[in-house]
Amino acid sequence: MRVGLFTDSYLPQVSGVATSIQTLSTELEKLGHEVYIFTTTDENADVDHERNIIRLQSIPFVSLAERKIVIKGVFAAYLIAKDYHLDIIHTQTEFGMGILGKMVAQQLRIPVIHTLHTKYEDYVHYIAKGRLIRPSMVKYIIRNFLRGVEGIICPSEMVLDTVNGYGVIIPKRVIPTGIEVNRFKRPDITEEEVQRLRLKLGVKPDEIILLSLSRIAAEKNIQAVIKAMPELLMNYPVKLVIVGHGPYEETLKNLVDELNLKSSIIFTGQVPNEQTAYYYKMSDFFISASTSETQGLTYLEAIAAGTRVLAADNPYLEDLIDDVEFGRLFKGDDQIAKVTSEALESYTPIDRLKFNDKLYEISAENFAKQVYLFYLDAIIEYKTRKHFEENRLPAKMEDAVRQMPINVTRGIKREQIRAKYFARKASKLAKNLQTYVKIEKDKE
Repeated sequence: MRVGLFTDSYLPQVSGVATSIQTLSTELEKLGHEVYIFTTTDENADVDHERNIIRLQSIPFVSLAERKIVIKGVFAAYLIAKDYHLDIIHTQTEFGMGILGKMVAQQLRIPVIHTLHTKYEDYVHYIAKGRLIRPSMVKYIIRNFLRGVEGIICPSEMVLDTVNGYGVIIPKRVIPTGIEVNRFKRPDITEEEVQRLRLKLGVKPDEIILLSLSRIAAEKNIQAVIKAMPELLMNYPVKLVIVGHGPYEETLKNLVDELNLKSSIIFTGQVPNEQTAYYYKMSDFFISASTSETQGLTYLEAIAAGTRVLAADNPYLEDLIDDVEFGRLFKGDDQIAKVTSEALESYTPIDRLKFNDKLYEISAENFAKQVYLFYLDAIIEYKTRKHFEENRLPAKMEDAVRQMPINVTRGIKREQIRAKYFARKASKLAKNLQTYVKIEKDKE
């Protein structure tokens, strides 16, 4: 199968969407499929060594400078996609490249599958400070984009509930994004290396590490975890390690100063992807109070590394953290300290059998297989529908006329024009006769 992935966000941009697309592409290729990624330009991309990646000229998108929107190359994308003989297009965004993907699919007469990665209601404040798009407008934007799409992949039950709430009735399938488990399981990382990293960060041997790893933005709600720290420190020697960077970083640092927590909270800045496994391994718990996550790859990465999760409750995490072996969920910010304390009190080594079962569940291999099966269903459904439409009587008559010799076709068109002309003349004559009859009656 030849698959075209259309996305506004891709590596080397750092985002869950970019990672998810790379994972899907890699695993589909392992299954023997051809994958082509159509995306935006990036000054940090190593284009000389990229394979099967088509970058179209783009510019920064409004308030999100790190995200791009395509401005040139639309027709070129169609020609390239046509040359690759794509069987299906999988869009990953509702804007620039997503719209382009739909246009290309329509011209190639192939189906489109879409993954809804983002709960936009939590992000509209980034666009013109919320004055351009309001949360109430999101469902209409999404519904409009999904017209003509064969099916939707929802990374979680939470996304499925959101899409159903929009009134979308096309086929949907919940397929959680998987990860390359071996990148985080990492049995090669030794205890000495872990202790060395703890020492480098200034963490004492008896201190408990809570890890936050994400883009530092308001919707990630790291501030709630920081506010819970004073209560935790009353009973436990806890250190909160915050990995990442983003627009909310200075605000969080100011909050740490206000609460006098500088000795208990460490900001590391951004860490290279290949180093994140070390941070998961050295931590006792991964913690997140974010309420905007639709799939949360960092939760999967933490579990793969053997680190339990403490997180804000939502339908997605209820499926993932379905046993205290893998962590605990809190209902609100006011429960963070309480739930964390309970987890610390009952800490035991992870059950290896349960752990191994969970690893396959969250694996990239399992993810790609489920997506491929959805592709097959979409292609079969699309071809069946098109066959039915093309064999309807009106469609057959239209094709028959189109295939007639040119002089016959022109003759039919002339007759149609003449018929319309005489119809207009007859209508005018009838009106004149009605007027004449009325006048004659008035005379009588």
